[in-house]
Amino acid sequence: MEKLSLQLNCPMPQLDFDVITLGHGSGGLLTHRLLEAGIFKLLDNEYLSEQHDGAFLHLNGKVAYTTDSFVVSPIFFPGGNIGSLSVHGTVNDLAMCGAVPKFLSLGFIIEEGLRMEDLWEIIVSIRHAADLSGVKIVTGDTKVVEKGKGDRIFINTTGIGEVHPKADIRANRIRPGDRIIVSGDVATHGITIMSQREGLEFETSIESDSRPLNFMVKKLLDKFGQDIHFLRDPTRGGVATTLNEIAQKSNLGVQLEQSQVPVNEQVEGACEMLGLDPLYVANEGIFLAIVASEVAEPALDLLRKEAFGGSAAIIGEVSESNAGKVVLRSRIGGRRVVNMLPGEQLPRIC
Repeated sequence: MEKLSLQLNCPMPQLDFDVITLGHGSGGLLTHRLLEAGIFKLLDNEYLSEQHDGAFLHLNGKVAYTTDSFVVSPIFFPGGNIGSLSVHGTVNDLAMCGAVPKFLSLGFIIEEGLRMEDLWEIIVSIRHAADLSGVKIVTGDTKVVEKGKGDRIFINTTGIGEVHPKADIRANRIRPGDRIIVSGDVATHGITIMSQREGLEFETSIESDSRPLNFMVKKLLDKFGQDIHFLRDPTRGGVATTLNEIAQKSNLGVQLEQSQVPVNEQVEGACEMLGLDPLYVANEGIFLAIVASEVAEPALDLLRKEAFGGSAAIIGEVSESNAGKVVLRSRIGGRRVVNMLPGEQLPRIC
């Protein structure tokens, strides 16, 4: 209902064409009309309204800075689209640095022929996601490429945030005995994208978990500060690949409990049908937190009280044994090494 009400309050402006033409990227009259009637008007704030070549920002203390590009296919999917995904993904990368996201830049590369209606829906979703995340779009760029030279639309972002005063998020702070928490169900986004591409149908719809995580992370840092040793969102390559990266960077072992990893029942069924391991499937709306053992249970309780954290779980522990490796204890008690994803399981997931 929230998305619907926003769309009703943001009627599409009267523009010159039903689709994007090369003229909309010329820098001339059509570009001006597209920006003024569409992007600037909908995303308006005191920074963007200057319409300068950049933005003048006021920041305090240590700053986190990230950049990302989004090429997801399809560009619309249950639970979101490339616009909301671009905001959530950038906001979440800042949050994983222990930062409070403040400002985003936005670059569109649009293929000639994209329907104006689709572009408008994407911009509306960007506005909605930015409002939900508490960030402002302060500068950007729009380019148009010839038909066949792109895939409808790509989006590039840069994000800037202020590092939380209690945050010290570094791999070299991970210690043996630290517990590993996942903030929600794994594999949901990847299976959503896969089901759309393959035309799979399920009894109830599976939706992407694309969402902002910054407020959950801030609450963790507010309460537990430097007992939160490391944060990472397990996007491409999934939880297994991310934990391998952590094990290698820290030169410690990771002991993972398969029975504790939360997976939506439908997602797990889809993975079995497709021959996929949920641990390797991409995510967009969960994060891994490696925390001091003494705060693991209260941190888990905090997350479970949050709207997006109901299925949060402690899924493993850091140890000195098996340095640089992830060892999984299966549901039946066996043990095996879980390696990093060797190739691209599902391209263009974000």
